[in-house]
Amino acid sequence: MRRRERKIGSLIPIGSATLFWDRTSAFGLEFGKAENLIESGKVEPIDQLFQAPGGPTTRKAIYKFYHHYAYRVGTTQEEPTLIADFVEDENGHILPYVRFQGGSLTIAGEALRVLDEASSHRLGDES
Repeated sequence: MRRRERKIGSLIPIGSATLFWDRTSAFGLEFGKAENLIESGKVEPIDQLFQAPGGPTTRKAIYKFYHHYAYRVGTTQEEPTLIADFVEDENGHILPYVRFQGGSLTIAGEALRVLDEASSHRLGDES
């Protein structure tokens, strides 16, 4: 979906945050900036093969964004516990994943500025 189409259909700018445990820091990246990085060629797709529980495989392009393109969301003060868990789908397939429990994060001033700016945007603004 193109950037303009997404903005027309949404009142709130969308972003994503990822926690890098090796750096004890969380970084965020707005989808609009991610699109610009892809369109400019600074971030290129990586072809990855996914296998469904029933056996079929699908190739998908994934994008990995370096933290230096992002803004600081916060710093971990206490790591969460990683807990193995699963979801069972309607066909009885078990889909394992890891969930986080506990831990704490101190929010960075930069993240608060990004949230304030995002909350001040109105539908139709191109800034």
